Amino acid sequence: MHTIEVTYEGELRTRALHKPSGTEIVTDAPVDNKGRGASFSPTDLASTSLASCMMTIMGILADSHGFVIDGTLAEVTKVMASDPRRIAEIHVKMIFPEGITYDEKQKIMIKRAAHTCPVALSLGEQVVQNISFVFNGIEEK
Repeated sequence: MHTIEVTYEGELRTRALHKPSGTEIVTDAPVDNKGRGASFSPTDLASTSLASCMMTIMGILADSHGFVIDGTLAEVTKVMASDPRRIAEIHVKMIFPEGITYDEKQKIMIKRAAHTCPVALSLGEQVVQNISFVFNGIEEK
């Protein structure tokens, strides 16, 4: 169990401290919600957590099966809904490095790992997860 301490600093800004490592993350409310937009918003972090979690689980898989995903890039786009204001959709495009070829079995394992990461499984059904994978310039679902 990890302890994270979050402090409200005023003006819609928070500072989160990861106690075991001392790492800090600052959040600001987005401009469209009365904030400055000077840092990640809490909903940005939730969306980013999905991609980071997917990459972590894909990395564990790759390490245990003798291939690499180093250099993989995730483009994350969140779509907000209103009434109530919430994350409606998260789009993640996983772009694997050009020149690295994965066989069909590896691609299936990579996709399965991404879709079954703890964050993906924790998001409710009301958050649409639109995930795609780009292998050597070819986009797949």
